[in-house]
Amino acid sequence: MHTSRTPRAVVIGAGIGGLTAAAALHTRGWHVTVLERAPSLEPVGAGISLSPNAQRALDVIGLGDEIRARAALQGDAGLLTPGGRWLARTDGAAVAERFGGPLVLLHRATLAGLLAARLPDGALRTGTAARLTDPGDDDRRARVATADGELEADLVVGADGINSAVRSALFPGHPRPAYAGFTTWRVVVPAPERPFPPHETWGRGRLWGTQPLKDGRVYAYASALAPEGGRAPDDEKAELLRLFGTWHHPVPGILAAVAPADVLRHDVRSMTRPLPAYHRGRTALLGDAAHAMTPNLGQGGNQAIEDAVVLAHHAAPGAPATFGAYTRDRLPRTTDIARRSARTGRLAMAGGAPGLLLRQALLTAAGRFAPGLLLRGYAGITDWCPPAPTYAAGTGAEAERQGGHR
Repeated sequence: MHTSRTPRAVVIGAGIGGLTAAAALHTRGWHVTVLERAPSLEPVGAGISLSPNAQRALDVIGLGDEIRARAALQGDAGLLTPGGRWLARTDGAAVAERFGGPLVLLHRATLAGLLAARLPDGALRTGTAARLTDPGDDDRRARVATADGELEADLVVGADGINSAVRSALFPGHPRPAYAGFTTWRVVVPAPERPFPPHETWGRGRLWGTQPLKDGRVYAYASALAPEGGRAPDDEKAELLRLFGTWHHPVPGILAAVAPADVLRHDVRSMTRPLPAYHRGRTALLGDAAHAMTPNLGQGGNQAIEDAVVLAHHAAPGAPATFGAYTRDRLPRTTDIARRSARTGRLAMAGGAPGLLLRQALLTAAGRFAPGLLLRGYAGITDWCPPAPTYAAGTGAEAERQGGHR
């Protein structure tokens, strides 16, 4: 797009990926408009774990230090049995040393608010449904229809989530995300009086995770094998009590503090067949719209943040937008992570006796004899760096990695 005017980007969807893309493009000199169909920007009921790769991406837009200052640093953690026996432990210092920083956890609403604050006044339009009418090409701008009229853009970013209408418009024959075989619940409650280490607990076809937030609350999540579309006959708190009420501390106390109306339940779906590309014409996809994955590696939001920063890197104002380079950078990496996450999900949600015995033996051996094996599962994921150096490059191994992304 060889032009002297300020290029315009329209971002459809104001989730974490869409807001990061808008902030990154604004930093690069784009005029940005974010269209969100929800009436307000209020993510509810969930935390997000930001691994070092996402933190480095946020460093690109000047937000990394603020995130680290506001987030609850996760120290030692591990895997437990429902009875409370440790299967494996992960040393927080070892994680930070290996990957150049700690894991941090914060509420999604906090992260969304910080990202939105980096946008110029008027850039975010809530209560505005949008539809891609023309993806554009080298000679034609893309077009997006809204109730207030049509917008033209040099770049449209489809950040509209797992049910992405933008994805369907670009690739109408591609299979939609498929049910992964299990459902999830999420809650945020006050922390119990007795402390606990961050952990996941793996049972027979069931999983529970408890993580502290810096503001004193606790983010808890659960998963269970279940038919698609299922719902509790009474309420979801009662369902959680049936499934997890007898598990170790702090699970019973957390469930006691939950209000039934505050329990979020969602079936897990993922893209089992990768898209052929993450762009078409002047329109690009990111996050769940491009590569919906299971939550078992905690990388869904992290990869959306990476996508956003890499897309902005390849969309320099005054030069042809190299969306093909964006696809080449992101499609192989996210496809690999999605497949690894699905494999981890199958291990975590094992329901048969042979699978359970094998899982327990593998985890116990890894935790006892080779703790580093637990970290190797994240090699090539959390040690990623952005395409260009960031203000937080640091020294040592981190500085060496900053010459380019992994």
